[in-house]
Amino acid sequence: MATSEHNAGARPPASSAAAPAGGPAADAIRRGSRSGWTWLSALALLTIAGYLTATRLIGVRATPAEASAAAPHPAVPVTVARSIRGNLDVYLDGLGSVSAFYTVTLKSRVDGELVKVAFTEGQFVKAGQLLARIDPRPYQVQLLQAQGQLEKDQAALADAQITLERDERLYASNVIARQDLDNQRASLGEYQGAVTSDRGAIASAKLNLTYCRITAPITGRIGLRLVDPGNIVHASDTQGLAVITQLQPIAVLFSIPEDNLPEVARAMRRGPLAVEAWDRSFSDQLAVGTLLTTNNQIDQGTGTIKLKAIFSNPDNMLFPNQFVNVKLLVGSLRDVVLAPTAALQKSPRGSFVYVVDPHDTVVTRPVTVRAAQGGLSAIATGLAPGEMVVIEGVDKLRDGARVRARMASNALAESGAP
Repeated sequence: MATSEHNAGARPPASSAAAPAGGPAADAIRRGSRSGWTWLSALALLTIAGYLTATRLIGVRATPAEASAAAPHPAVPVTVARSIRGNLDVYLDGLGSVSAFYTVTLKSRVDGELVKVAFTEGQFVKAGQLLARIDPRPYQVQLLQAQGQLEKDQAALADAQITLERDERLYASNVIARQDLDNQRASLGEYQGAVTSDRGAIASAKLNLTYCRITAPITGRIGLRLVDPGNIVHASDTQGLAVITQLQPIAVLFSIPEDNLPEVARAMRRGPLAVEAWDRSFSDQLAVGTLLTTNNQIDQGTGTIKLKAIFSNPDNMLFPNQFVNVKLLVGSLRDVVLAPTAALQKSPRGSFVYVVDPHDTVVTRPVTVRAAQGGLSAIATGLAPGEMVVIEGVDKLRDGARVRARMASNALAESGAP
């Protein structure tokens, strides 16, 4: 009974523990659960709204880029030239100076007064032409004295000859001694020597008279007058009267690198080589001549060798000590493909050109250059005659780019094509 009472007495606590299901505590728990779900729902809504907003913004920003990527690239404006088949002359360039074949400084060979100047400064003179005259009177007097002395000594010689003949007869008759005959023979020899000396004096006086007339030793152009008439000139003067230089023909000395010497030697064995003289800017051709010879040694300081060319110079376009650019023709390439050098581009794999196809797009074409001269290049492989290559606007091109081509006006002719 006690146990039952105890168990019966223990129930009330159990019933009192179940009481909160309908009490204030249960209401509080239910209110907390609803508040948590509300926050979760709000967070989910905010997440969805942010995602939609971000997607819309990304879509709005991506649309112009996609539209730009989808739009076609505009055609690049370029200038093109058509390759041709022709000939290309190969030259070696060098810097040279003009040198006269002969340069003569007019000087007096006798002392005296310069009484006449018979030339005009800058005049072309011929060999043997009278240019100046020295006062001849002192040498005329010398000639007269020498002639008088000759006549005197000739008379003495004739007398000595007669005396010797008489002494020989007397000696044969034993009238005079042998010594007298020998003395007379010695006197005769002295007079013969005096006559010979007198004749030399006469020749010297005549030569001095000839030297009083100063003539041109060569044909050429005379320079500025260095001494005026009335001055006393001497044979020992270092300054001359004027300078004559030969201008026709005339020479040009120029140098080329020693590495080109074998090529020049091979070309010289085939025949005379043409040489062109140009002004400093390579814009005006002054004269055309031929290679005369090469020097016999190489300048070790510069690694070059000196060559000499001869020019007829009919228009007198070349003057001594004038600096000119020289082009030496060493060969000619026949029937080759020619393209402007401006079309050639460089890459790590070699040279290439941009070729414009019929669809107005460019194609990168590797080429092999055989030789280049001025604005033209001879293409060995990679390019056919008649193909159009880009010569201007290549900095904006890539393989397959669309172009708007403009044909250059006579591009190859301007570059030197035949």
